[in-house]
Amino acid sequence: MDAVGSSVRRNPVQQRSVERVNQMLDAAAALLDEGGYDALSTRAVAARAEVPIGSIYRFFRDKRGLADALARRNLERFLARIERRLTGTVDRLDMVDLVVDEYVEMKRTVPGFAVIDFGENRAVADSLAGYLADRPLSGAGDLNRTLLIAVEAADALLKLAFRESPGGDPSYITETKLLLRAYLERALPH
Repeated sequence: MDAVGSSVRRNPVQQRSVERVNQMLDAAAALLDEGGYDALSTRAVAARAEVPIGSIYRFFRDKRGLADALARRNLERFLARIERRLTGTVDRLDMVDLVVDEYVEMKRTVPGFAVIDFGENRAVADSLAGYLADRPLSGAGDLNRTLLIAVEAADALLKLAFRESPGGDPSYITETKLLLRAYLERALPH
């Protein structure tokens, strides 16, 4: 787990510490599912994780630090999941559908993800650009900027899909894919 700004005090090194941090993040995710961001507090996380409050402050400065670490963990898990799904995928526009599908699946099934996904869309765009960097692309210009615009658009549309329906309105999800495919076609040719 990488440090997330100044809101994380330190990263766990020993396996036992990694497990304890994951236990705290799991507790934070459960609290988010139950009551949203307002339900998240260091005291509530400590109680849910059954750890002393000092354990929280050993790794996190505050509630924001917990949220940042959870967002970072979500991004790492998302990237690992899409990497597995994209292995062997040749058509770059099919990749768009797979990435959206993975996001929707995580939104539906990963605790806390509906409240705190990745935190910063630029980190998602930069990570996707890094993944695509070793693949031939057209001369469409700045890939990072193009992907940031695509991620921002997808984020807004998928939020709308989940506001319209708790499981994500399928018609909005389909429209999101169509919009992304049309926009990214110039940078991600078949």
